[in-house]
Amino acid sequence: MSGEDERVYHVVVNHEEQYSIWQTDLEMPQGWTATGFSGPKDACLAHIAEVWTDMRPLSLRRALAASSER
Repeated sequence: MSGEDERVYHVVVNHEEQYSIWQTDLEMPQGWTATGFSGPKDACLAHIAEVWTDMRPLSLRRALAASSER
């Protein structure tokens, strides 16, 4: 048996625009939505590194934007 993970994953996102991966053969966890990108673990993690450029939760980004408008 090789140590390589051959499972297929979905890239998922929650309401705070935080990203993760989830195995395609498991039921999607509550509060998470598939983004449409799936594949091997390494490819999914590379995709997340490209698209998740601001690690702050959406609610924090909104609060900071609102406070800077005052």
